[in-house]
Amino acid sequence: MPEETSVRVRTLHVGLTGGIGAGKSTVARLLTGHGALVLDADLAARDVVAEGTEGLAAVVSEFGEGVLAPDGTLDRAALAAIVFGDGNGDEARRTALNAIVHPRVRAWMEQRAAAAPAGSVVIQDIPLLVESGLADRFDFVIVVDASDETRVGRLVHDRGMDEAQARARIAAQAPREKRLEAADAVIANDGPVEELAPQVDALWLRLRDLAGADR
Repeated sequence: MPEETSVRVRTLHVGLTGGIGAGKSTVARLLTGHGALVLDADLAARDVVAEGTEGLAAVVSEFGEGVLAPDGTLDRAALAAIVFGDGNGDEARRTALNAIVHPRVRAWMEQRAAAAPAGSVVIQDIPLLVESGLADRFDFVIVVDASDETRVGRLVHDRGMDEAQARARIAAQAPREKRLEAADAVIANDGPVEELAPQVDALWLRLRDLAGADR
């Protein structure tokens, strides 16, 4: 009778990041299609300040009733105007907002990541992964990269920002060089979306190998 061999599998915890306008969400969708469990920090950030939450109460306490919409939900545009403004924004206001939102988002993400079965590739999609000093918490870090000019163009064309707003959002994040220093893999995204799929396909094979689920 042949000797049975055990296959050791583990949950692989991956951080996915990229500057605003780099195309990180598109990469996340492609990885989801491959079977990754993708946890979206933007979704978490909305959930932790939803109507009636303790997180929303903390935001109102810090920034005032003016950040509430008439229906009692968070008026994100009003909050963004305070935090980012038309130029470089207000660093103290950003710090105050991050202190409220980031710990709650981390708890939301970590709870769901801990529930994943062994052998899963769990990808936490975190725009400010580097800025928050979280890179060392992950087994593997993916950075989606595009030039600042490409990102400005996308923010203006796809999100309706004016150029000053786009550059202010980019300036509020870590520079490209700092993100790239944290990367175990880089997805280049200055070109058309069709160029992403082959890169993500190859990366997925690498992640599955690291998780050990196919060995």
